Amino acid sequence: MPLTESIAVGLVIGFFFHEWTGLSAGGLVVPGYIALYWDRPLMIAGTLAVALVTLAVVRLLTRVTILYGRRRFILIIIAGFLFRWLYEGLVTRTGLVAVEIDTIGYIIPGLIANEMERQRVLPTLFSLLAISVLVRLILILYRSITGS
Repeated sequence: MPLTESIAVGLVIGFFFHEWTGLSAGGLVVPGYIALYWDRPLMIAGTLAVALVTLAVVRLLTRVTILYGRRRFILIIIAGFLFRWLYEGLVTRTGLVAVEIDTIGYIIPGLIANEMERQRVLPTLFSLLAISVLVRLILILYRSITGS
């Protein structure tokens, strides 16, 4: 499924979902990316695992330093990037796990963690699940109608 269509549909659905519920799915582009990987659930699981580790570490850091606004956001993105990189080195390259468990990009886990910090974990996961499944279904329907 093409990335451009997935991101575009994710932006529109995410916008309306946020307007109706007040909940965000981890940033503007995240539902579109997640929708592309529903056929690879281990990648989604790896991405969410890195996001949760990022969230936990940033919450610990907020106990010892002042983090708010842009500074908090940048730290979450950098931490997500770092933990994704460490995850790649420890899990993917070393072969510690028999199956391929990767993550979706370097920035996506940080964006998800940022929303988890802002609006709590479960509402973010619910929103991400709902919007990304809807995006995936719309893309499947679009491809079946257009034949592409």
